Amino acid sequence: MSPRPRRQSASEGDELEQVTRLLGRPPAADLCVVVRSPDGTPAVIENAPFLRDGTPMPTRYWLVDPELRTAVSALESCGGVRGAEAAVDPETLARAHDRYAAERDARIPANHDGPRPAGGVGGTRAGVKCLHAHLAWWLVGGDDPVGAWVADRIGLTARRGGQHLRSAAVRGGVGGAVSGGVGGAVSGGAAASTLDARRALPGGARP
Repeated sequence: MSPRPRRQSASEGDELEQVTRLLGRPPAADLCVVVRSPDGTPAVIENAPFLRDGTPMPTRYWLVDPELRTAVSALESCGGVRGAEAAVDPETLARAHDRYAAERDARIPANHDGPRPAGGVGGTRAGVKCLHAHLAWWLVGGDDPVGAWVADRIGLTARRGGQHLRSAAVRGGVGGAVSGGVGGAVSGGAAASTLDARRALPGGARP
C-alpha cells in the first residue's frame, strides 16, 4: 500500500533537500522515500503516477543512492542490459512488468480522465530498458528477476530483515569487470515492511 501524503515537517524539508541534491534538480511531483542508506540518506524514492503538470510518470521507483547508481551504470556500460535480457526468462520478465504496471496504476484515481502511465518497469512494455529502475523495485521488495540479477552482479546480498548488504567491490558485468567500492548496507522495505522513516514528500522525479 502506498504511503499517504502528510503535512511537511522540518525534517521532511531536510529530506526534500537531500532528494533534490541526489537528483541534481528539484523534483517535479509528489514522492516518498521508501529505502534508505544506513545513515538515513534516501536510497530509493517512490514517485506519484503523474508529475505536477499532469505528465504521466511510468517509473514508480527511482534509485537515488549515488554509489548504487554508479555501480549499475558501470554494469550497463559493459553490456548489462543485454546480459539481463539473456539471463532472465522472457515470460517471467513479462509477468514482472505486468505486476509493476498494475501496482503503479492502482494509485490512479478511478475517475482519472486523460493520459496515463504506460509500460512496466522503466516504462518499457517488453524486455529490459533501465537496470536502475529494476534494482530500485527489487530493493523495495518487488519480485523483479532483473533486479535480483543486477543485485547479484553488483554484489548486493539477498534481502534479509529489510537490509541489503553491499560487498566491498562490485563483481564483474558482461564483457569485463565492474570496479567500484560499495561498502556498507542499505536498509530497505520488503513488501511487508513499513520502514522506520517512510514519508511522503512534495515533489517528484522523472527518469
